[in-house]
Amino acid sequence: MPRKVAIFGSLGQLGVELVREFESRGWELREWDRADGDITDRGLVEQRLAEFNPDAVVNAAAHNQVDVAETEPHAAYEANALGVRNLALACRQLDAMLVHYSTDYVFDGEAGRPYTEEDRPHPLGAYAVSKLAGELYAQAYLDNPLIIRTSGVFGPGGLKTARGNFIELMLRLAASSNPIRVVEDHVASPTYAPALAGRTADLVERKAGGVFHIGGGTPVSWFNFARMIFDVAGLKPELRPTNEREYRTAARRPRFSALSNAKMEKFGLQPMPPLEAAIRSYLESRQRWLG
Repeated sequence: MPRKVAIFGSLGQLGVELVREFESRGWELREWDRADGDITDRGLVEQRLAEFNPDAVVNAAAHNQVDVAETEPHAAYEANALGVRNLALACRQLDAMLVHYSTDYVFDGEAGRPYTEEDRPHPLGAYAVSKLAGELYAQAYLDNPLIIRTSGVFGPGGLKTARGNFIELMLRLAASSNPIRVVEDHVASPTYAPALAGRTADLVERKAGGVFHIGGGTPVSWFNFARMIFDVAGLKPELRPTNEREYRTAARRPRFSALSNAKMEKFGLQPMPPLEAAIRSYLESRQRWLG
């Protein structure tokens, strides 16, 4: 009998990769996006999962508009925290494994080095608080949920989502003649969605639990990430550095939120691909998606 996995948020740029990855491994799959599987609707979540009775439930659904969350904190909390509670309660009833994605933003960025799973979270805004609350709800209702913290996810599925991703934003800006300004004093570890999906499936198949960091493996400023994108794409727009002082946003963001993958690698998972290789793979996939 094939193993069964339910995926929420299946049309996002991580969700589409999770669907592809689990299908390629022979899992029986049910997938829902917000239109037909809104995780904030507890009754609907329980109905969907009871009908399918999965072995694992993967939550790739999220409210990830960081600045919007400052003016709409309730919406962020409902999706990122209470929605996870709904999934956890349903998983407890079915004895199913829950996989939930969290974020590097649960940290304040003051450590000045890649964060490990043992570092104490300190969220800086409404979005980050809601994501940390989701982790706590999963841990409150389940004995051993799998929580995967990641950073700056980008994948070809971003071509079909409303907000896209950082690479798509840079390519759009490069098509104009205006200078492009990107912050140089904020560091993250941008993560390639297909690679993240593959390592997620590895953890699920090994029945892993607890908190794992799966970031891109390369701490990089957003300015240097942009420069790398243009170098790989063979573009030469006018790129100028800016900083947090000049580029104010509604939400506070951690200045150094890169994640350490040491635990993941010690567990036996393959290291994440180098960032330049991931960008190259993204651009090649992009060409295929665009035809």
